Amino acid sequence: MWIRSRLLIAAVVAAVAVALALALAAGGGDRGFSYSDPFVRFPSGGRSGSAREVEGAPEERRLAERLRFVTADAQTFWAQRFERAGRPYAPARVVVFEELVSTACGTASAVVGPFYCALDQTVYLDLDFFRQLAVEFHAPGDFAQAYVLAHELGHHVQNLTGIVEQVQRAVAQKRAPFRLLSIRQELQADCLAGVWAHSTYERGIADNGDLDEALRAAAAVGDDRIQKRLKGRLDPETWTHGSAAQRRHWLLRGLLNGDPNACDTFSDARL
Repeated sequence: MWIRSRLLIAAVVAAVAVALALALAAGGGDRGFSYSDPFVRFPSGGRSGSAREVEGAPEERRLAERLRFVTADAQTFWAQRFERAGRPYAPARVVVFEELVSTACGTASAVVGPFYCALDQTVYLDLDFFRQLAVEFHAPGDFAQAYVLAHELGHHVQNLTGIVEQVQRAVAQKRAPFRLLSIRQELQADCLAGVWAHSTYERGIADNGDLDEALRAAAAVGDDRIQKRLKGRLDPETWTHGSAAQRRHWLLRGLLNGDPNACDTFSDARL
């Protein structure tokens, strides 16, 4: 059954590697790409639905500034990659929210964690998740937080290159199991986050300790780790993001290669 599912996935998403190769040709070039700041300090609807500015404690404001930096740096990086390939890069918006948020993909609560909505090309973040990441998932650190945001921006890259649409079409047509396609899509976003992180190491922004923080965070949010903590047992048939080992592996692959073409999770038989 697994072999049949893997062949279906390879057939359905055969163009993924090509899409990445065309859209994300080897980068470099000028770092001065300019765009309007996409980071939005969320006027939260909260439970009442009325807009208000979230002031936050000093630590929360510092976290917001770190996320603002990651947003700008990662999107400058991807914009350069797209520009080299002769394709436009439309920056994602990054929205911070409390409790509830209304999106083009529907209303969501903080329970779902950070997520990307392809319909409005926006990353949604609840800052309290980063406290959970440090305290409950035992994955503290600035670069652990950066990994989370870079992963969601990886979904934006998938959206712009047509990968999200291919996966959605495959799911709608029931040409491959949703769970397996979802895992491969999530692991690819991990790998793309690693590609960006590789560039930060090369530019002297991150060091080995920072990269270790990201790797710990990727493992901490593996389906097996989360499921064991919440339910005390494992049920791999319900996983949608990949195990701790898988998430760490694909983030590390991006980190080591620094090349989006190393991120073809859809045709890799070793998952």
